[in-house]
Amino acid sequence: MKNRKSLVFLSLLFLSANFHAQKFEKLIQYVNPLIGTEKMGHTYPGATVPFGAVQLSPETDTISYELNGKYNGEVYKYCAGYRYEDKTIVGFSSTHFSGTGHSDLGDFLVMPTVGKLQLNPGAASHPESGYRSRFSHQNETAEAGYYKVKLDDHNILAELTATPRVGIHRYTFPKSDQSHIILDLMAGIYNYDGKNVWTYVRVENGNTITGYRQTNGWARTRTVYFAMKFSKPFKSYGQKNYDEKQVYKGFWRKFDQNQNFPEIAGKNLKMFFDFDTNENEAIEVKLAISPVSQTNALENLEKEAGNITFDQAKIQAQDNWNKELNKIVISGSDTEKTNFYTAMYHTFINPTTYMDVNGEYKGLDQNIHKAEGFTNYTTFSLWDTYRTLHPFFNIIQPKRNSDMVKSMMAHYNQFSMKMLPIWSHYANDNWCMSGYHSVSVVADAIIKGNYEGDPEEALKACIETANKKNYEGIGQYIDLGYIPAEKSGTSVSNTLEYAYDDWAIAQLAKHLNKTEIYNQFIKRSENWKNNFDKTIGFMRPRLADGSFKKDFDVLSTHGQGFIEGNSWNYSFFVPQNPDELITMMGGKKKFASKLDELFTMHLPDEFFADTEDITREGIIGGYVHGNEPAHHVVYFYNWAGQPWKAQAQIRRILEMQYKATPDGLGGNDDAGQMSAWYILSTLGFYPVAPGSEDYSIGSPAIDKAILNLENGKTFEIEAINQSPKNVYVQKVLLNGKEIKNFTLKHSEIMDGGKLTFYMGSKAKK
Repeated sequence: MKNRKSLVFLSLLFLSANFHAQKFEKLIQYVNPLIGTEKMGHTYPGATVPFGAVQLSPETDTISYELNGKYNGEVYKYCAGYRYEDKTIVGFSSTHFSGTGHSDLGDFLVMPTVGKLQLNPGAASHPESGYRSRFSHQNETAEAGYYKVKLDDHNILAELTATPRVGIHRYTFPKSDQSHIILDLMAGIYNYDGKNVWTYVRVENGNTITGYRQTNGWARTRTVYFAMKFSKPFKSYGQKNYDEKQVYKGFWRKFDQNQNFPEIAGKNLKMFFDFDTNENEAIEVKLAISPVSQTNALENLEKEAGNITFDQAKIQAQDNWNKELNKIVISGSDTEKTNFYTAMYHTFINPTTYMDVNGEYKGLDQNIHKAEGFTNYTTFSLWDTYRTLHPFFNIIQPKRNSDMVKSMMAHYNQFSMKMLPIWSHYANDNWCMSGYHSVSVVADAIIKGNYEGDPEEALKACIETANKKNYEGIGQYIDLGYIPAEKSGTSVSNTLEYAYDDWAIAQLAKHLNKTEIYNQFIKRSENWKNNFDKTIGFMRPRLADGSFKKDFDVLSTHGQGFIEGNSWNYSFFVPQNPDELITMMGGKKKFASKLDELFTMHLPDEFFADTEDITREGIIGGYVHGNEPAHHVVYFYNWAGQPWKAQAQIRRILEMQYKATPDGLGGNDDAGQMSAWYILSTLGFYPVAPGSEDYSIGSPAIDKAILNLENGKTFEIEAINQSPKNVYVQKVLLNGKEIKNFTLKHSEIMDGGKLTFYMGSKAKK
């Protein structure tokens, strides 16, 4: 009787699950992974699942990071491995960054070929000189969780899909007794001689191999293990070792290691596997990765993909994407939906899962750890994502964001330097960009009730990170209240960012009733004033003797004390205290006029010629939306008493900087930050200062949206009479009650309810 009841219960559960699944709208049809693949977007169009460890994608060229011993600027175009303009594909690799302005990864490049075996990629101008192939966008399909392309030179149809830790390839061959699948362990993104520390391959049997690749790149110490399984046994296999400079070869020379030898090792290996194929015969390749071991990689493969076909994996991946996309359901045109859901897709790529199916991962101490009760994540591009992506997660992905904070705490506990991450990547800190913005993410999550760990321990980690005197000018910042220009080329931006982060720590301390700590850090948060030159009304580098730097240009992004920005944009970087900034700039009227000038001035190309992260496409007037430091600035019109100007400019930015085309992003997506800005601004509100419960109200760009919250409640947004011309807010109601201060609180969203905007074509002053 008990078993019968259990069966009835499971049947009802199954029916209930199917009922809820049927309620999902088919939103993946609006995702276009090709958006942002051209020029500055640096996104990739391959196959992944939400927050997956694997990002399986095509590579369109193999540009070296160095040229004649110096940095090769052309490599910047290949941060994601794929460029829309390119005409050839060199293969499909398992790991990528999405929208970053620096790169690594590109592990385990796989390429199917037919005919004479060639193990070099060859030149793009002569694809026949190597294993690469021409392709056409007419024969290319990119969807959430799925990618397909025809490799014209080999007459092979390539298809990709994925599970969280397994990339699944399907290659449909012509009839041939010379069909090959190449595994290039030398290939990588931002590659250079010496990047590979060691590679190893073990042939387990006639269709399974395992191994690893250790690299010294952006992540200094990084080892990725893999397991690779073919749906059909290979008839023969071999390798080529490109370690010509290695003098000592050992006694492995007793064997012919180039043909059918099962134990291969070296710095630069390329493997090949030979097949006889019939016309339209498909060979599936499942390639799992692990940060721990080959055994774990095999376990990942078997548990996630061992018993499913390519088509089943594709359905599963797309169902996962559809479930995540349905967390926000909007009404709008197909173009609006394509922009919106592609942006959601981008925000759910990073951070990435960093642990095996058994919970194990390699920590910063290079020891094996196990995530107990949480998912461990990596790929924290925090200089970008603290601004909007993590606040967005606190609304839509609160459980995941809590796990991300736990991952940051694990980073802190395992790190010999006892710091929270700056740029976390695969058991490394890349130390990229400035600030210690993990403290913003930690504080924002705890204050908004989205952290399941010990908040006291988290506060301690924030304080220890903020007091690391030997890191990037923090010592001078603490002692002097600013970083002297002689000590750092980014002295001003570092000071401003530290001041904001200190404010976030102060808010966390206040939340935990730690008055003494609050007083200490709220005082430090005012250090931005020490770089404000009242005589010119701009932030300016300051020398150790207290004087301001004389040779100074407010327009230049090079050599003026700022990272990836100029004084015009950074002078507004006081998100924690706009009222005080307005006072120092001469009051609301003058402040609003200065904002007007920012959005209407012309910034000549010469002033950002030396900053590759800033291009003309991402600039409106002098406002650089294609880079992050000024993302909050348009909302400052609310504090200046002219919210209608914020509303008009927000809609202008949305229209100009986000388009449903391959060159549709005005800058790097930066691991989802640009897309998160789009999503929240489209919904009509924005987190100007994460660490506060407040969102600043802007101008919604969709008619209706329903936020399906994790707590089971829904928050509905309706914009009545919204249109490209009706961008001005006439009135805002929250659950029928008017909001007059253009501020929405996080708790008001999470309680569920309805936010109603009444829109018009004329500014309501």
